[in-house]
Amino acid sequence: MNLHVCDTAEALGRDAAKQSVRILEDCLREQGYARIVLSTGASQFTFFRALAAEKLDWGKVEMFHLDEYVGLKDTHPASFRLYLRERFLSFAPVGRAHLIDGEGDLDATVARLGEEIASAPIDLALIGIGENAHIAFNDPPADFDDEAAYKVVDLDEACKAQQVREGWFESVERVPRQAITMTVRQILRSRHIVSCVPHQVKARAIQHALAEGVTNRVPASILKTHAGWDLYLDRESSSLL
Repeated sequence: MNLHVCDTAEALGRDAAKQSVRILEDCLREQGYARIVLSTGASQFTFFRALAAEKLDWGKVEMFHLDEYVGLKDTHPASFRLYLRERFLSFAPVGRAHLIDGEGDLDATVARLGEEIASAPIDLALIGIGENAHIAFNDPPADFDDEAAYKVVDLDEACKAQQVREGWFESVERVPRQAITMTVRQILRSRHIVSCVPHQVKARAIQHALAEGVTNRVPASILKTHAGWDLYLDRESSSLL
């Protein structure tokens, strides 16, 4: 693990964006293409703003993302498809974008995503960490052994409450009960993992993930086993270390 503690969320986003572009540039130079996984949520705002200021041949990049709510229209403000169209695809015309459709045949969607992502290694995965230490929508106790690439999961109450606090939904009752998520094992198959985790609300999750052993009660703790993990914190999120 490489730990980076920045003064502010803005500095965190800028530094993480620059490193991510360096990794992708190396991939383009060495193999002619790059494959990336993106996370969403309020904690990623500064990263995407900084990434928009960087230059890259996005046409040679193939994009996947981590998760999407089941049954939520892609016009809903909380839709991760809408999030990525507005905050990433608006400035990054990637060669292929695999946006997760949580509205149709879920089994077919999960199977298709699994086939697409298995065709070549993921070069860079941007993996956020939730307030309950989830990665993607793998809430505690997370399944560390599922070999599938994606699956449908039930969201726990802490996860739903976070979505309400961040302003994506009016109430917990409005948060969908299920989501399609990338699995823990698929995340760990990525060659490089970069995690942007700013703000005081993430301090407890970071404390547990780093100070305790690897446990599925703290899903993010599994990232410590990855050979190429860069964790970016700001002063607030690192305050309990």
